[in-house]
Amino acid sequence: MSIKIHTKPFGEIEVNELQVIDFPDGILGFDFIKKFVILDAEDEGSPFKWMQAFDEKDLAFVIIRPVDFLDSYELSISQNDFEAVKAESPDELIVFAIVTIPDKAEDMTANLQGPVIINPSTRLGKQAISMSDRYKVRHRILDEMKRHTGAGG
Repeated sequence: MSIKIHTKPFGEIEVNELQVIDFPDGILGFDFIKKFVILDAEDEGSPFKWMQAFDEKDLAFVIIRPVDFLDSYELSISQNDFEAVKAESPDELIVFAIVTIPDKAEDMTANLQGPVIINPSTRLGKQAISMSDRYKVRHRILDEMKRHTGAGG
């Protein structure tokens, strides 16, 4: 069944109710927002997506899958985080990082320290905390992409 939502990037749109993801704990800084919808970016083939708050049209985050810019990315989270979305392994999850885009877009960063994990089977999501010290809150996306393509990727 489709439902209408108001979004920051696209105005009012229709989405399938199966696109609504429950975040029982909210996300860091927005723990009162419990439902989000993942939307594709306008650019066909773009690795970026929007994580739109279901009930708050002015709250939307740009997100990216870490593996889209960092080949070596490995999800390292606690068992509690897996249990929160009713998953047993990383293979069951879709993992995103919230992107921060400053005035100079080339300085955009992704928060790999607080990955957003989604279990598509249960439609549950959570902002987890990475247990790896390799990942930072501000990981420079374009630097990683250049490093990847420069290495013959």
